[in-house]
Amino acid sequence: MRIIVAPDSFKECLSSPQVAACMAAGTKARWPEAEVVELPLADGGEGTLDILANALQATPMTASVHDPFGRPVQARYAISGHTAIIEVAQAVGLSLLAPEERNPLKASSAGLGELLMTAYENGCRHYMIGMGGTATCDGGAGMLSVPGILQLHDALFELLCDVDAPFLGPKGAARVFAPQKGASPEDVEVLEDRMRKQAAKLLVQIGVDVSCLPGAGAAGGLAGALVAAFGADIKKGIDRILDLVHFRDMAAGADLVITGEGKSDAQTLMGKVPMGVLQNAGSTPVALLSGRIEDRAALQQAGFGPIVEVSPRSMPLAQAMNPSVATGNLFKAVKAL
Repeated sequence: MRIIVAPDSFKECLSSPQVAACMAAGTKARWPEAEVVELPLADGGEGTLDILANALQATPMTASVHDPFGRPVQARYAISGHTAIIEVAQAVGLSLLAPEERNPLKASSAGLGELLMTAYENGCRHYMIGMGGTATCDGGAGMLSVPGILQLHDALFELLCDVDAPFLGPKGAARVFAPQKGASPEDVEVLEDRMRKQAAKLLVQIGVDVSCLPGAGAAGGLAGALVAAFGADIKKGIDRILDLVHFRDMAAGADLVITGEGKSDAQTLMGKVPMGVLQNAGSTPVALLSGRIEDRAALQQAGFGPIVEVSPRSMPLAQAMNPSVATGNLFKAVKAL
């Protein structure tokens, strides 16, 4: 028996390698004779840098840039040949700020521009960029303000996203994601107006209209700015990563794939890691083990089975998200499959 464990992270709790290791241990306890393959995944958000760097055998690098509030920070990235692997969150991520600091009205994406410039100066002409986890919602204005940034027009950009939000509107960057970054309802309206002005500026100065482009709202509109300025290609992150790790070939020879994430619901079906795994697993069954399960009927109809909720409903969320508790719950859930 050959079993692949291919999960996303349990956000703010366990990284995808930690989840994969725990799943693998539970799988070996359940089926001692099985060959178990650990394949931690990401979809453009947290963990994308490490997973792509491993897949491409890239060299780890660091760059001195500025965080969303202009403070010095060391941002990790990686280089494979002329390819730079970048996570925007390394330079302008929400994780760089204390909870009380979160304020997208003041946060700038300039640090990403500095990181891109550093990679360019190191010979990179191809950028693979994970677009998740930013603290910003400036439509890329900060990034495009970095001196010399427009010389990157000769580079190739791949933007790995897990959302298809447009630049503007009720499903756009400001209205959907800014509240998660600390914006009040009043702030959201200010940000939407700024994004509208930024879209108009990009149209006038570059001739590209990103206002309704699917995915342009990713990373606080950074995706739209990269499309307009450099002709970036927006891709579904999980599909690109599955290609690079040769998942389809691996799944074709497996008896079972086990995947999961922190919370699975209807949004899972819109391009998250478990859905990407399911869509690329062929005829191999895919078990879904997530911290919390909502919309079970939709997940079952999509084709997952079995579907297991890892955290007991009676357990307080803070306790369930304790890494040691989550690890124990996950091991038990896998062992009980």
